[in-house]
Amino acid sequence: MNATAAADAATTTQALAPVVLDLDASVGPLPGEVRLPLRDAWQERLRFGCTTCTMKAFRTELDARMPAFNAHGTVFLGSGDFHHLSWPLIERCIAARGFTRANPLHVLVLDNHPDNMRFPFGVHCGSWVRRVAMLPQVAHVNVVGITSGDIGAGHAWENYLGPLRAGKLTYWSTGVDTSWSRWLGVGDRFRSFPDVDALVGAVMCMLSRQSLPTYLSIDKDVFSPRVVRTNWDQGSLEARHVAAVLTGLRGHLVGSDVTGDVSTHRYATAWKRWLSAGDGQDTGAEQAEMPAWQAAQAAFNVWLLDMLEMDS
Repeated sequence: MNATAAADAATTTQALAPVVLDLDASVGPLPGEVRLPLRDAWQERLRFGCTTCTMKAFRTELDARMPAFNAHGTVFLGSGDFHHLSWPLIERCIAARGFTRANPLHVLVLDNHPDNMRFPFGVHCGSWVRRVAMLPQVAHVNVVGITSGDIGAGHAWENYLGPLRAGKLTYWSTGVDTSWSRWLGVGDRFRSFPDVDALVGAVMCMLSRQSLPTYLSIDKDVFSPRVVRTNWDQGSLEARHVAAVLTGLRGHLVGSDVTGDVSTHRYATAWKRWLSAGDGQDTGAEQAEMPAWQAAQAAFNVWLLDMLEMDS
């Protein structure tokens, strides 16, 4: 192999730099990172939720400041309060890779919540999945690992039914009674399992049968509190489960983001204080334990990045 070919091979195999959208100072240092300081200008405007106009402005900011899509790796978003930022990141993936209705993208979300709930003020961390699922370039969104009552009968009316009825969204859950879905004709979009091992086994079978390029979005609230602690109610996945899923995605992963780090914030916006409290979130109650939680999160992020880079 000549020197030029060797250099090209090294470039091809070298892991792409992760990007940290530093909106809340929650993400610890990552090897080779590109860190964008966004906290002062954007935290209050974006955190928990925002108008679609604000999201459009942020997308413009991302396009101006982020490396080209094909020149960076996994994007770390910070707190799960920013999970709706996956929407513009997935749109960037679609634009960069040229996905179309005929050549679509599959989106896999690991999350303890469906993130497909009604929100009247634009888009928020619990409503963004509908926006992505209804993109014509997206074949399907699978939300995996739900244990939240958000998909139970008591919250049925809050779920957007459009992407479920269109056959573009599927929930994968354990421990939640979703029998109401059959009465509304969307029962085939709800996959319920007796335990998390059975759920992940079924996901692996699904991944083995389809070969679509996949964007992976991980909210760490999908994990058991034994793995990491977050500001939100948490699921039951273990590290070995995400390792198995990543093995199933080998060769098909075209983009990824990670959220679910832990931070505190006192909203200046009254409606955000009201709605976040209504969702059972208290970003100040854990203050004493925050340093230990963040240290564990930092170590887990490095491990997760190593796992994701195996497919880069």
